Order: sequence, then C-alpha cells, then structure tokens
Amino acid sequence: MANLPAHASPSLHALPTSTQPVNNIQLSPTSHPYDTTPANSASETNSISDGDNATTGVPPIVSPPATPGGTIPHTHISHPKLIERLPEVECIVRARIPTTTGAEMFLHLYHNDIDKKEHLAIVFGNTIRSRSLDRVRPGECERDRMIRGAYVGKLHPGRESSWYENPAKRGTTGHNEGGAVHESEVISERPSEAPLVRIHSECYTGETAWSARCDCGEQLDEAARLMSLPMGTLNEIASQQSRTVPNNVSGGVIIYLRQEGRGIGLGEKLKAYNLQDLGNDTVEANLALNHPADDRSYGLATAMLVDLGLGVDSNPHGIRLLTNNPDKVRAVEGPGREVVVKERVPMVPLSWQTGGKMGFTSSEVEGYLRTKISKMGHMIQ
Repeated sequence: MANLPAHASPSLHALPTSTQPVNNIQLSPTSHPYDTTPANSASETNSISDGDNATTGVPPIVSPPATPGGTIPHTHISHPKLIERLPEVECIVRARIPTTTGAEMFLHLYHNDIDKKEHLAIVFGNTIRSRSLDRVRPGECERDRMIRGAYVGKLHPGRESSWYENPAKRGTTGHNEGGAVHESEVISERPSEAPLVRIHSECYTGETAWSARCDCGEQLDEAARLMSLPMGTLNEIASQQSRTVPNNVSGGVIIYLRQEGRGIGLGEKLKAYNLQDLGNDTVEANLALNHPADDRSYGLATAMLVDLGLGVDSNPHGIRLLTNNPDKVRAVEGPGREVVVKERVPMVPLSWQTGGKMGFTSSEVEGYLRTKISKMGHMIQ
C-alpha cells in the first residue's frame, strides 16, 4: 500500500494539487468525479506522498483565500492524526438491538484512557466479540455478566448461565480464576473472511436533523444495510441497479466515534454552516474559524477493532473498509499496523449509483462532495 500524505504543517512543502476550480468538477453517476487532473498535465496531480513519519495536524497560521471557492494548497489541509500508541479501551456493556429492518445488531459502549466520551461499536453477526467485555471481572456473578452483555447466544427469561443458552451443556464453570475468557466453542468462533468495517464520525445534523449539506446520514444507513441484509436480498437489489455489493458473510462493524464536525464540535460546525451560506466551502469554513480542515483521529477505532478480535493477532483475513478517504486507510491500520485493511470499499452516493432514483440531491451536498474530492483527496468510486 502506498504511503499517505504528511499532516498539515507550515514547515512542510506543499504537495502538488490540481488548479481546476472546484465548481468545474462534474458530479454524475457516469463520470469519474475524483479525477480532477487535466489529461494533458502529468505534473498537476493529487498523488499520495510519504507520510509515515507525519506529526499531528495543527491549525493554519494563515487565513484561507479571500475569495470563497478558490483553491487551497494541500499544506492547509490537515490529515488524520497518526498516533504513537494505541489507547486503552474497554467495552463496558453491550445489548441486542432489534432494528426496524428486521435485522439485529449488538451495540457496544466503550470507555478509553484519552477522553471521557462514550464511543460505540455496532456489530452485525455472531462471530465478532469483545475481549474486554467477555473477560471475567472480580466478584461478579453470572447475572452480573448477563446484565452487562457478556453472554453467548441470546438472553431469555429464566436463563442462568452467561456461557450456555442450553442448561444441559453446563459442564464447566465457564472461566478460570485468572480472569481469562473461557474458550468455549461459540466464543472461539472467528470470521471466516474479511468482515466489512465502517469508521463513522458522529454527525448530528446529517443523522438526526435530516441535513442535506452532507452524505453522512446516508453513509451510516448504507453501511448498516450492507452489513445486515441477507446476501440474496442485497444481490437482488444490486442486479436491479446494475451494480455489485460486497459479501457480508462474516458480518460487519460500524465504529461510531464521537468527533462531531470532523472533530471541531457541533457549535463550531454550525458556525461553519453559516460561513458556507456566506460563500465558503466546507474546508474554507473550518480554516476561517481557525480549525484544521479535518481534526479527526482514528486511534480509538483501531483499538476497538483489536478488542473486537479484528487485529492481526487474531484475524488473518484483515478487514474491508467502507470509505472514500484514502488517508483513513493508513490511519485505521494503527501505528504498528495492528489492523490490516485488505480492501477499500467505496461509499458511492446512492443518487450516483441509481441515476437519481434513490438517495437525495441538493446543491449543498454536491458542493460538499466537490470539495472533498478536490481539496481533501477523497475517491468516490
């Protein structure tokens, strides 16, 4: 895999970038919107450069272009923060969630040692389990384990064991005195191939307030659909739309990180929206507020994936990452390549896939996607 760009810093040299105006990028189901390089120019390219030794992104010390919609050098675009070590994470509780589509998932709530936020993992399938959740805790009884979600199979009235649904199989204590997980046949089960993974950052406006300024809500819904629906149903839908869908036989995980507004918080994000209405794009608006274009970090996501048994130490298949952001691939793999991204699966807007028959369109989201392609290097195909 190619190395990724260095983080934004005034001391780094500018990377080559396209000079094509953002508004000239054509967004259509049949075009290649991420290819902004003129056909007769070999030097003007959004190619990826070395960045394994990158440092933390910092807010720009210069103002964005005075003219909204102008081009911004890549030195002003901060990339995901690469960390030196994985944070400590612990799954505190999980619960079965029946969904309105008929599918079921398990919602895992995590605590960590770097912030006080409650980050989440949405797990589809029965082969992905949290090590920290399953670990036996001092002084707990079987009912305590079931209440915090550390059980095998499903709960039902009268169940007494966290290890076995069927009381007839209760032949062991289920754990040892050292607090290690009992390696029962069910808990030892692992994915048979690379599962689908989506690293999703919280977006209140797109997920709850029905915002058409971004495609975050649609991406969250589509990731859950690809991970949860039976393959026969997915293939039938895909055939009607002349496209393919990734195999979800090994289930999937959506890591839901609480880093609203690409890390700047909801209040600052709403200010950025007002700046966008004044003529700035999503990158320019963040810079005008003295924030990096992207202030997110993915170390917590990597640590959570390792805890879920999807790291290289227990999962030889790697993961298939649902993303349009090539920077995210390297960031999610972790400082020591604790997780291997086997494949990047693009998240193409539904309106592009279906010629406008599904999904949504708006002038705001089209401008948002143009900016992500032109200024942030996203590959939406």
